[in-house]
Amino acid sequence: MKRIAVIAFVSLAAGSAVEAQDSFAVRYSTYGLPGMVDMPTALSFPDSDLSVTVSDFGGTSRITGSFQVLPRVTGSFRYSRIRNDLGPNNDRFDRSFSLHVRLLEETRRRPALTLGINDLIGTGVYASEYLVATKHLTPRLRVTGGLGWGRLGSNNGFTNPLGFLSETFETRPSRDTGLGGEAELDQFFRGDAAFFGGVEVKATDKLSFAIEYSSDSYAREDGPTFDYRSPWNFGLTYKLRENVNVSAAYLYGSALGVQVTFTTNPTEPPYDGGGDPAPFPVTPRADVDVAALGWTQPNGGATAVGQLEEVLEAEGVPLHGFSIEGSVARVEIENTRWRANAQAIGRTARVLTGAMPPQVDTFVIRPVSNGIAGAEVTIRRADMEELASSLDNSWSSYARAQIEPTTTPSQPLARVYPRFDFGLAPYAQPSLFDPDAPVRADFGVQLNAQFEPAPGFLFRGSVRQKVFGNLDESDRVSDSVLPRVRSETNIYERTGPTDLMNLTGSYFFKPGRDLYGRVTVGYLERHFGGVSTEVLWKPVDSNLGIGVEANYVKQRAFDQGFGFRDYEVATGHASLYYDFNNGFEAQVDAGRYLAGDWGATLTINRTFKNGWKIGAFATLTDVPFEEFGEGSFDKGLLLTIPLDWARGDPTRQNFGYALRPILRDGGARLSIRDRLYEKVNQSHEQELRDGWGRFWK
Repeated sequence: MKRIAVIAFVSLAAGSAVEAQDSFAVRYSTYGLPGMVDMPTALSFPDSDLSVTVSDFGGTSRITGSFQVLPRVTGSFRYSRIRNDLGPNNDRFDRSFSLHVRLLEETRRRPALTLGINDLIGTGVYASEYLVATKHLTPRLRVTGGLGWGRLGSNNGFTNPLGFLSETFETRPSRDTGLGGEAELDQFFRGDAAFFGGVEVKATDKLSFAIEYSSDSYAREDGPTFDYRSPWNFGLTYKLRENVNVSAAYLYGSALGVQVTFTTNPTEPPYDGGGDPAPFPVTPRADVDVAALGWTQPNGGATAVGQLEEVLEAEGVPLHGFSIEGSVARVEIENTRWRANAQAIGRTARVLTGAMPPQVDTFVIRPVSNGIAGAEVTIRRADMEELASSLDNSWSSYARAQIEPTTTPSQPLARVYPRFDFGLAPYAQPSLFDPDAPVRADFGVQLNAQFEPAPGFLFRGSVRQKVFGNLDESDRVSDSVLPRVRSETNIYERTGPTDLMNLTGSYFFKPGRDLYGRVTVGYLERHFGGVSTEVLWKPVDSNLGIGVEANYVKQRAFDQGFGFRDYEVATGHASLYYDFNNGFEAQVDAGRYLAGDWGATLTINRTFKNGWKIGAFATLTDVPFEEFGEGSFDKGLLLTIPLDWARGDPTRQNFGYALRPILRDGGARLSIRDRLYEKVNQSHEQELRDGWGRFWK
C-alpha cells in the first residue's frame, strides 16, 4: 500500500505532466461528487452545474443532488438507504450534506488540491474528511492521491500526521448521532488517517475507466449489507447523452454497482434558439402616419390610445395607464408574459416609436404590479432610433436610460378596473424523505380566481381537487413537544380530496417614496388563516432592503374548509435583504415563528440572469435541539426553475420547491403569497440591469 501511495504522489509531482484537458470530463463518484468510483478526486464540475446521481451497490442506494456553487465549491445533499443496517429487514434511511472545496488550481507542474467534508451536519453515518490531489499526466490519463479521516481513514489507517500540531488530532471522539443535524467540529480531521488513490483513463470521447484503492473499510455494512473482500474498485462510465452518464462498477471484491447521473446547467437552455415572437420594429418618426394612428381625429387621441392598447396587449404588456405632457409620453404597463421586466419595457418602447406622434421625444415607462408602480425608466426616442441596429445596443441603451423612483401614484385608465380572471391548471405536489416512503406525490387540478375592483385591491382564491396520489397514505404520528404547526401535515392530506388552498383579500399601497405596504386578510395558506401586514423600505437604486411583517393567525381545520382549530399565535419578522451584485443575494429574517419560538433564518440564493435560482437556508431558534426533534433545526435547499427556460416560449411562470431533509415545527414560518420584496425588487435598478440583455429581444 505504501508503494502505491509513493508512486501516486511522485506522479502528481512530475514536472513533465501536461495541463488539464477540458475534454476529459469530471467523473461522478457513488456519492455524486467529483470522483473516481467511490473515492473523491480534487476536480470540480463546471461552474453552476446541477446534477442528480442515483447509485446502487452492495445493498447501499444513494440519491445525491450536487450543485457547483462557485467555480471551486461543490455542495451536495444526499439521501441514502442502507439495507439491514438497523437489523434484519430493517433499513436505515439517512440524509447527509457534503462540501468539496478546491484549494489549489492545477497547473503544468502542480496538481489540483481539494479539501472535503462528508456528512457535514448529518447523523454521522458517512462522517469523513479528506485532502486530495489530482493531476493530468496526459490528455487521456489522470492520477489521484489523497488522505482520508473518519470513514475514509478506516482501511489500513495509521496515526494522524496532524498529531504534530496537537495530540488531540490523534483521537477521534465518539460521535453522538442523536437527532442529527449538528456539525460536530471536534471530530473533523481527527483520528486515524489512511491513503487512497487511483487512476482514470479516457478511452474514447464517451467512455472512461477508473481503478482506485479505497480507504473506506465499510465496517458498518460488512456483513449485514454485503461482504467486504478487497479495497480495490473498478469502474467504467459511458456518456449516453450530453447530460446523461451511466456507470458500472465492481466494488470491494464482491459488489456490482450501477449508477446514472443527470446534469443540467442553468446558464444553458435545453433548446436551440428561443420561442419569443419577433418584436415590434423600431419606427423612425419620419415614417409615423399620425392620421392613420388616429391622433388627428376629434376624440382627442382616444382612437390612438385604443390602438396602442391593442398592440401592447398582443405583446403581453397590457396598458395600465397613459398620458402625454408636452413632449413626454408616460406609460404604465403590466408585464404578464416576459420573465424580465427589462424585456417588457423594451418591447413597449419599440411599440411607442410607431404609435406616438412626432412631437413626443421622451418615453417614461413604469411597470405596475397590483397597483404598485415600480421604477420609472426614461428612454429618449432618438436613442431607440439610433441604437436599434447597433451591435452593442444592450449596454448602450442601458447606459443612456434613466432609472428613477416613482414620485406620483399610479394613474390607471378608466376601463382597466374592475377586472376578473380565473384559470384551471394541473398541479403536482411531491413529498420527499418520509422514512416510511421516501417519495410520495399527489396529482390533480387547481382552480384559481382573482378579482381586482380597484388599483391595489386584490381578492384571490384557489381550490384544489386531487385526482390520484399517495400523500394520504402516511400514518406517522407526530412526536413533537412543540405546538404542531407543521408536523401534522399528513393529517391534512388524509381529510379529503378537495381543499381550499387559500382565500384572501389584499391591499397594496405605497405610503412613501421608498416605502411599500401590504395588508392581507383571510385563509392565508393551507394551515393558517388570519391577518398579515407588511412594510418594506427599498430604494430603487439600493442593494439593501429592510422589511417588517406582523401576523395574527389561527390554525385551520384539518379538512381545509372554512373551520379553525383552537391554536392561534402572533408571529412576525424583521427582514434584511442584500444583493451582492454578483448573482448572490442574502436574506436574514429575525422574529417569532408559528410555534411561538424566537430566532432567525439565513437564506443565501444564487440567481442567474435567465431566472434560475438555487439557494439554501437555515433557521436557529430558542428551541433546544432535543425539543426540536429529528434534524435538530430547520434547514433546506431552495430551487426555482423558470418555465420559459425549459419550454423556450415566453412565460412568467416558474416551478419552485423547498427541499427539506425533514419537516418539523420549530422555525416554521407562514407561507404567504405576494410578499413585497420579490414583487417590488423585480422592477428596481438591480433587477432591470441584470435583465437588460433582453431589452431588444
